[in-house]
Amino acid sequence: MAGITLQPLRLRDPLSWIARGVRDFIRAPGIGLFYGLVFMVMGWALLKVYEHATAYTLALSAGFLLVGPFLCLGLYRVSQRLERGERPDFGDSLLAGGTRTGQLAIFGFVLLVLEMLWGRATLVLFAVSFEGMPDFKGSLLALLEPENIGFIVAWAAVGAVFAGLIFSISVVAIPMILDRETDAITAGLTSLRLVLAQPGVMLLWGALIALLTVLAMLPWFAGLVIVGPVLGHASWHAYRAAVGSAPVADPAPPSPPPRDGPAQSG
Repeated sequence: MAGITLQPLRLRDPLSWIARGVRDFIRAPGIGLFYGLVFMVMGWALLKVYEHATAYTLALSAGFLLVGPFLCLGLYRVSQRLERGERPDFGDSLLAGGTRTGQLAIFGFVLLVLEMLWGRATLVLFAVSFEGMPDFKGSLLALLEPENIGFIVAWAAVGAVFAGLIFSISVVAIPMILDRETDAITAGLTSLRLVLAQPGVMLLWGALIALLTVLAMLPWFAGLVIVGPVLGHASWHAYRAAVGSAPVADPAPPSPPPRDGPAQSG
């Protein structure tokens, strides 16, 4: 990880990242709304799954943390173009990861393993707590009944561990892979190093992401049409503030002037 220097951050920085995310969304609203609609449709798909398997819905909902950063690749590209003074293009945003497919696939596999473990842990908790898969008669509010408090505490603890781990290794990793010629392992370790070095700012940033996402889900996931792309753009600015721009190769030193040849005798 030589040459990757982390920048000091301030507690107020996450708010400025969100403000810049709003600015980027306003500058390219059509592209942002497309990705926001995709986020909303993902939410509707989860509701459809819930009608048939409540436990699987809780497990699959963690997939927002897995799919979200990759879906935001197009938004990262838009912010990158705007930052350079270029005009963003919808087709370009869709193909943003095309040149980094291998490293993104490796990183995605790591996140997929964590997601599968998280989902399995959730299903085990259901099986142990309720002696099988319970039927909540169409309402997750049944989980909040007093007799289920033990399950809620255990589920929240397991979720916090996996969510914290996924956030820690991915908070700046994917925009870093897009922006730099770096490998997936280096990007993940740099992201983890950032969280360990500046836990206060990163904890606040993670809390803001979680709070805004939950609030956006409440009205039938409709809020994700705006909040999703804004957070995607903001995540790009978080990466740029924490890691900085990709280093520019040093120019080749000028070649020395040619030496005079040996004097010729007359």
